[in-house]
Amino acid sequence: MTATHTKLLIIGSGPAGYTAAIYAARAMVEPTLIAGLQPGGQLTITTEVENYPGFANPIQGPWLMEQMQKQAENVGTKIVWDLIVEADLAATPKRLVADSGTVYTADAVIIATGAQAKWLGLPSEQTYMGAGVSACATCDGFFYRGRKVIVVGGGNSAVEEALYLANIAEEVTVVHRRDEFRAEKILQQRLFAHPKITVVWNHALDEILGGGTPPAVTGARLKNTRTGETMELAADGVFIAIGHAPAIDLFKEQIKLKPTGYIWTEADSTKTSLPGVFAAGDVTDEIYRQAVTAAGMGCMAALEAEKYLAELEVTAEEAAE
Repeated sequence: MTATHTKLLIIGSGPAGYTAAIYAARAMVEPTLIAGLQPGGQLTITTEVENYPGFANPIQGPWLMEQMQKQAENVGTKIVWDLIVEADLAATPKRLVADSGTVYTADAVIIATGAQAKWLGLPSEQTYMGAGVSACATCDGFFYRGRKVIVVGGGNSAVEEALYLANIAEEVTVVHRRDEFRAEKILQQRLFAHPKITVVWNHALDEILGGGTPPAVTGARLKNTRTGETMELAADGVFIAIGHAPAIDLFKEQIKLKPTGYIWTEADSTKTSLPGVFAAGDVTDEIYRQAVTAAGMGCMAALEAEKYLAELEVTAEEAAE
């Protein structure tokens, strides 16, 4: 078992993690970043990004994350393609174990693990996962060229998925349990104006239908949220787009959480309930959840971690005198 120590360990490689790494490396902290299960975060499954400042024209999400990675490396960040599977954040120094077996100790930690797609919890979701059920249009939309698909949800995620799929599929039906969307108005306008997209209001996904060998989705049974009546809708694919949950499983028993399940931080700060542990990006932000706000929080976390490490060093020097 290999053991290695670093002043600052950053967990996660989305906009928050990479930005924290860039700022920390430029401050000569020599951070180590553990990329995690999905290097680059959610932007790696996003095609056109048109709301990240600095680019006049839409850019590709994977390209943006690749540039952030290279920038972090160029200024001195050590990036490790591994996954943290154990963590003791109350220890001094912090102790974390990677899937490779490597034990990392760190004086400070920035948690930037982001969020993951939510599922409805229907047994049929699991039955047809990868066989017509998906939570990522940009990953799997290619397989539905000229076919009919259903998108479930009513927030930004659902509307963005539907708009993306409308460029590929023959027909897109958005199923929402309420009578209005929560998505941004500009996205709603685009969706309502698209000739390939229709909306089924006040309905929830009751069951995903399918069969055959190998198994494949043939449609969905929808339930009216007001009357309880059901209806069936033919489709070749069902995309679940009901939002995301913070990736906190490793830390939830050690650190204070908000009532929403996201990591709690001090007001106007990335400091968590544990000294030397900071949180940035979607793992703590249930309100904005944007790439640019995640990057901003990554900057904040790096600056606060740098200050913490400097104070730690002064305390150690005074104790040695």
